[in-house]
Amino acid sequence: MKVSLPKGTKDILSEEMRKYRYIENVFSEVCQNYGYGEINTPVFEYTELFQRGVGETTDVVQKEMYTFNDKGNRSLTLRPEGTAGVVRSYILNGMNSLPQPIKLFYMGKMYRYENVQKGRYREFTQIGVEAIGSLIPEIDVETISLLNTFFNKLNINDLQIRINSIGCKECRPKYNEILKDYYRNYLDDLCDDCKIRFEKNPLRLIDCKQHQCMAISKNAPYLLDNLCDECTDDFNKVKEGLDNLGIRYIVDKTIVRGLDYYTKTVFEFISENVGTQATICGGGRYDQLVEMLGGKPTPGIGFAMGVERLMMEIEARGVMLIEPKFPVLSMVTLGEAAYKFSSRIIDELRKEDIFVDIDVMGRGLKAQMKYADKMKSKYVIVLGDEEIKTNKCRIKIMESGQEKEISVDSIVNRIKENKI
Repeated sequence: MKVSLPKGTKDILSEEMRKYRYIENVFSEVCQNYGYGEINTPVFEYTELFQRGVGETTDVVQKEMYTFNDKGNRSLTLRPEGTAGVVRSYILNGMNSLPQPIKLFYMGKMYRYENVQKGRYREFTQIGVEAIGSLIPEIDVETISLLNTFFNKLNINDLQIRINSIGCKECRPKYNEILKDYYRNYLDDLCDDCKIRFEKNPLRLIDCKQHQCMAISKNAPYLLDNLCDECTDDFNKVKEGLDNLGIRYIVDKTIVRGLDYYTKTVFEFISENVGTQATICGGGRYDQLVEMLGGKPTPGIGFAMGVERLMMEIEARGVMLIEPKFPVLSMVTLGEAAYKFSSRIIDELRKEDIFVDIDVMGRGLKAQMKYADKMKSKYVIVLGDEEIKTNKCRIKIMESGQEKEISVDSIVNRIKENKI
């Protein structure tokens, strides 16, 4: 029986893996330039962390988590997102005693049991940042700026930035009652999930993707029009900060985000190139999450994006992330003695971070030459007993077909110094 992959997973082969690593390296560099340090949290946590942090009424918790009991009958869950684990680490490791804010970035695998479609998998790679400890809107602006800089580094310069405010614990309960008054006239027309949301989390009624619910939400009152004075002032300062940096944005009153921990500023980066998967990245502020997970009241803000969806965007644009890497030199060897001699040359060049290649399949002369050509090697040297004895060999420049005679003992230095 042929072994197959579980649904919603994929092998990331070497050429694609190089692109993933490039994206991660660019992301790491940008984050560090903004003062962020990297964190790596466990791939599974106690289920309660996500129930409390993400929210029991969310689709993630209700429908999408991979949850299981271990041999000690403890309920564990493969992480469906990164923020809850980072905040748990912040609390558990006493980071509140360090100079604030604590600015962290992460890169890792996440798991959600959801419908598989292009750009959406059940095992996926997510990158994101969390800035914990600052209450002022300037950190909101910096977070959006970091993300904008990252996309610019990838030559993705025309994403649409949409921002909104979803209020705080003061103004949101009042808005929820206004929203429920509106939706009460449409209860019979709502999907089953929204009938539950109506009682437990009214704000998420606006976020439903069912057609009948989307039609109802079009005329629903907006939270942005019902903010308290503090939230209004904070949102105005976010807009002023973005204006000051020349970052263009659109105020979108319909953005609410899908997770319960968000408060105040929320934002999305939107593209036209990904079809139905238009949101490349989303994030926002979560001023109550640390307290919800057992810590002292502490504000925070962050964002996350799936690398697979980002790769779709890059492919749609035809952006060249990184040039393919080919060998500088291929050594073609004739006989065991020549192979041993050549392998020492290869080893010395590799220690100098030079990509060089040597046959490890026991191929003959013609097959080795053919393989070197397929590998697109820049230079090829044929080495046998005679070349070693006379200290003379010929190096072939593959692009032009030109050949030059050089001394065997000069191979390393000439390749290192690129003096062929």
